[in-house]
Amino acid sequence: MGRVTSHFFAYVSRLRWIRRWGLMRNAIEENVATHSWEVATLAHALAILRNEQFGGAVNADRIAAAALYHDATEVITGDMPTPVKYHSRVMRSAFGDIEHKAEEELLALLPGELRSSFAPYLCESRLTEQEQELIKAADRLSAWLKCRAELAAGNPEFGPAAEQIRERLEHDDLPEVRYFLEVFAPSYDQPLDNLLGQGD
Repeated sequence: MGRVTSHFFAYVSRLRWIRRWGLMRNAIEENVATHSWEVATLAHALAILRNEQFGGAVNADRIAAAALYHDATEVITGDMPTPVKYHSRVMRSAFGDIEHKAEEELLALLPGELRSSFAPYLCESRLTEQEQELIKAADRLSAWLKCRAELAAGNPEFGPAAEQIRERLEHDDLPEVRYFLEVFAPSYDQPLDNLLGQGD
């Protein structure tokens, strides 16, 4: 007898059709799947920096995998703009409950024998405080880089968001984020020839 089919990955793959920053005019369209990949690479980098430069002992691979799924529930809920989600304590609580139920729905799409293995990646509450901290920092960093790209494309719509997110990153004051901003972020403003070392 064959195994029962699962819709989980076909469903999650639809994250590519969910647009981010829906309340703002975008010069560069971004979808949740692309954003999730970037957050995963940034979270992985921040975790390695924490371990190798700042005396940490986190599992960078686990953090990268969890970051890939950090917005997976948006395939059910859609992308909710941050100003709306955090408008009030009541709104944040309501959306937190919706996200929790969406996590359960996604887990239920998996074959029963796989659910316990995927739960630590799909359910934010299963992550440690440090894991959540690094993924959230990577999420903010990705949002700031998006704002910078929009500003570079001549779109002033993202100016206030860029300032607010940068202030939050500085307020959080994580050493691995400071390292990334000093060492890696400046290159995002460079043309391709410079990145390939041909602009010297």
